[in-house]
Amino acid sequence: MEKVLVSACLLGDPVRYDGGTLNFEDQTLTQWRKEGRLVSICPEIAGGLPVPRSRSEIVGGDGHRVLNGRSSVISITGQDVTRFFLTGAQKALELVRAYNIRLAVFKEGSPSCGSGYIYDGSFSGIRKPGEGVAAALLEKNGVRVFSERNISEARKYLEWNNGMLE
Repeated sequence: MEKVLVSACLLGDPVRYDGGTLNFEDQTLTQWRKEGRLVSICPEIAGGLPVPRSRSEIVGGDGHRVLNGRSSVISITGQDVTRFFLTGAQKALELVRAYNIRLAVFKEGSPSCGSGYIYDGSFSGIRKPGEGVAAALLEKNGVRVFSERNISEARKYLEWNNGMLE
């Protein structure tokens, strides 16, 4: 059975920067959980950051630029936390390789997991197109990353790929 990597916060784990949880429920995730498909990760925690932690944003680019060493992830307190985000992205990639995962459902907007948008680095709530660090690394390694907003597309992708495997 094909596994799906999923942001731990989308499963209700209290891993968000503020220690809170998300009230996110989705039939597809519930079904995948029942089937034993889900592999959960919070790249920021896997990278060594605590809960709670200061909010962080990518300054001067997106996850691809962070991977290339041309941008940084900075906390709202001004601390450079790039190394934690890079380590967390690497841990996500290790799970992908260990479970032969080709699909991830990640939390939109996150500096780790965003797949369509992230915040602009000004801590003013301004969104910009781009990917978080972990999402960028996974995409670079052939994993399709979807946000919680397009799980139906993720389900179709999984069903189509499973049909191709049979």
